[in-house]
Amino acid sequence: MTTEELMAVLEKKKMTDIIELIEDAQTGDLEELELVESLGLLMDQELNREVLQLLESLGVAIIYVSGDEDEDEDEADEEDDDQ
Repeated sequence: MTTEELMAVLEKKKMTDIIELIEDAQTGDLEELELVESLGLLMDQELNREVLQLLESLGVAIIYVSGDEDEDEDEADEEDDDQ
């Protein structure tokens, strides 16, 4: 899928946040994106793959984090509060 085709699909589905991410990547304002790998960016797996490939081709580093990191941070915060 070309960039134009992908943007047209996103516009049709009113996915303005994703369009803004791509535009930020095109202007160099987005250098990295953290995602929970099991969730991805979009529910539509094919569209998700296309968007991530486009972002990577625009130089965006996709950083996959586990969903457990938020829980680890919450636990660390609770430990700090206890002290």
